[in-house]
Amino acid sequence: MTATEVQRPRVSENQGRTSRVLAIAGIMALVVGFGSVAGGLFGAWYTYDQAAAQSVVTPDDAAIPETPVRGPFTMWAQSDIITQHQLDSTEGLYYAEMERMVPQLDEAGEPVLDESGEAVMVPNEARSSWINATVLTTALGLGIVSYALSAFAVVAGLTLIFAGYAFLHIRKRALIL
Repeated sequence: MTATEVQRPRVSENQGRTSRVLAIAGIMALVVGFGSVAGGLFGAWYTYDQAAAQSVVTPDDAAIPETPVRGPFTMWAQSDIITQHQLDSTEGLYYAEMERMVPQLDEAGEPVLDESGEAVMVPNEARSSWINATVLTTALGLGIVSYALSAFAVVAGLTLIFAGYAFLHIRKRALIL
């Protein structure tokens, strides 16, 4: 053997199989990790963009006053104040606690009576307004969940990227030894 020749150690069949498994696991972890980070970032951007398109600003009595609703904290503040305003307008009653039908009132606030002397019943508008409040708070809640899921995807993706790098590094070190 000459001085310029380098003798490579023989790799056993078991070492070769382990090397392939580590390479495959490392590459898969990297691909899924980068995809997860990209998906998480896209999810956060999309949620922000959709919230910004609505041009909603929290009212001055919200926990975070007079702030554009864009992120999870302003979404929470807006959802919370919608619920508070709704409870104020329904005297502290939630949808299920209210009567479905109420007597119709005239201009003087007296019940309107039918021909038989019974009060004319109409849908309870205060109860119906809970539907709008529930839709709005649910949409805001989904925005908050979207941000949380996006953050989880980014963190999980970064963890997978690190694991993929570690697998490939272990594989490289195993072949050297």
